[in-house]
Amino acid sequence: MALKPETVTGLGRVLVVVYAILALAATARSVYQIIAKFDEAPLAYSLSALAGVVYIVATAALVSKGEAARRVAKAAISFELVGVLGVGTLSLVVPSLFAHNSVWSYFGMGYLFIPLLLPILGLLWLSLDSRGRAGVSE
Repeated sequence: MALKPETVTGLGRVLVVVYAILALAATARSVYQIIAKFDEAPLAYSLSALAGVVYIVATAALVSKGEAARRVAKAAISFELVGVLGVGTLSLVVPSLFAHNSVWSYFGMGYLFIPLLLPILGLLWLSLDSRGRAGVSE
């Protein structure tokens, strides 16, 4: 899968790298937690696995060409933002739901709040990138 020209430099490259790192971290952590201790916190570990899948989809869509990939990236990143806001709020309001933290618990505090900031930056980048490409055919 070749990088789009827009993701080769600047913020696009940083976003792809951070998404790839989070995809690897969240997925690996959740696989271990689900295999080793799922019964301790099934909701948190399932949400971490979901976050890993979302990061994988977002990473793949960000490096793919075409308008369909752009729509997938926007949908995945929007879902991510809703997820981190929803889970972050629930983890504050009803902490008993989360025996252990998920990637999105407390707005991604365990990951230095990157899960909260990343979708905001991702959506901003997609918006700015689409303006810069207006009228340019792929």
